[in-house]
Amino acid sequence: MIHFNRLTAILAGLLLAFTLGSCSQYQRLLKSDDYELKYRRAIEYYYEEEYRRTIALLTDVIPVYRGTAEAENINFYYAMSHFKARDYILASHYFRSFASAFPQSPHAEEFFYLSAYCKYLESPRHSLDQTNTLQAIRELQNFINRYPQSDRVEDANELIDELRYKLERKRYQNARLFMDISDYLAAATTFQSLVRDFPDTRYREEAMFLTVKAYYEFASRSIPERQEERYEKVLNAYQVFLRRYPDSGYLSEADRMRERADRSIQWLREQDLTEI
Repeated sequence: MIHFNRLTAILAGLLLAFTLGSCSQYQRLLKSDDYELKYRRAIEYYYEEEYRRTIALLTDVIPVYRGTAEAENINFYYAMSHFKARDYILASHYFRSFASAFPQSPHAEEFFYLSAYCKYLESPRHSLDQTNTLQAIRELQNFINRYPQSDRVEDANELIDELRYKLERKRYQNARLFMDISDYLAAATTFQSLVRDFPDTRYREEAMFLTVKAYYEFASRSIPERQEERYEKVLNAYQVFLRRYPDSGYLSEADRMRERADRSIQWLREQDLTEI
């Protein structure tokens, strides 16, 4: 046991010494003006999966080799290192810069796609702000438009569908939130926008029913002077729902709201005649 512990300590000491020596060499290299050596070691670090070191060294190398035959290769590794390091915001930028600077490169199409793919990776879960999701959709569509014959078009379309479902779910949950806090007009208009902007949404039937319900709740809580026109919105939304889903499981409840809206409109009109 004593010999084993001693051997372990020796190995740990050797590993520490090697690590410190490696760090010391890297630090000296960072300060060096030998850009050819920096370039060579940066590529070695890349294949050793030391991507941060590759990035640091190539940051110094890129300006020196700008406009040379090596520039394309250096920028390739620079963009890929950011991607491998999971710095997707910068990776997206450098992929797009590469595709613009080297449009004839065999990597141009791939990098244009990866630029959009990085935006997809930065898209947050549906409950958060979806600005990045919208940007990812735009960039994936730009890729499809630019390379319509690419083998990656199918993948891009699948990513767009996934991102659009995230937006769809966000819109639906916003509408449900408006219902929960009794902001019925906002709920109705949000449900309508969900159906309009996502015509194939899986929430379509429920959203169209809840539009009827939201307008009904809004009308029933309105001042008498505004109720008739607002109950008319209930009837309009009901007719749209009925045409689309004549056998819906929500229909009996929708019918009750339609009947109440009809009676309320009739009563309001009778009051107007009485006042005359």
